[in-house]
Amino acid sequence: QVQLVESGGGLVQPGGSLRLSCVASGSFFSLYTMAWYRQAQGKQRELVARISRGSSTNYTDSVKGRFTISRDNAKNTVYLQMNSLKTEDTAVYYCNAVRVTLGNNYWGQGTQVTVSS
Repeated sequence: QVQLVESGGGLVQPGGSLRLSCVASGSFFSLYTMAWYRQAQGKQRELVARISRGSSTNYTDSVKGRFTISRDNAKNTVYLQMNSLKTEDTAVYYCNAVRVTLGNNYWGQGTQVTVSS
């Protein structure tokens, strides 16, 4: 069992920056593909960024060049650095951990990011 705890959300003005963190409990963090999803009010949850066990990354088009996902396996932590934030980035951001070989899929409780002037 893996527990994920996100932090770092908050209120920021357009053009500002935030860094989200997600700390995972349990073992074998390095074997998980980690991702950040977000869900805006009234919309479906969408993938924002993903980082593989080997640290390959991919991003949804709307955040490319602005967001950076990274991981620190020694700290069991995945980060999402968000720069040049826009009002449309406002959402609850969720951390996700997947270990495909075992069919494991875990979610954090979410952290609110609000971009507003």
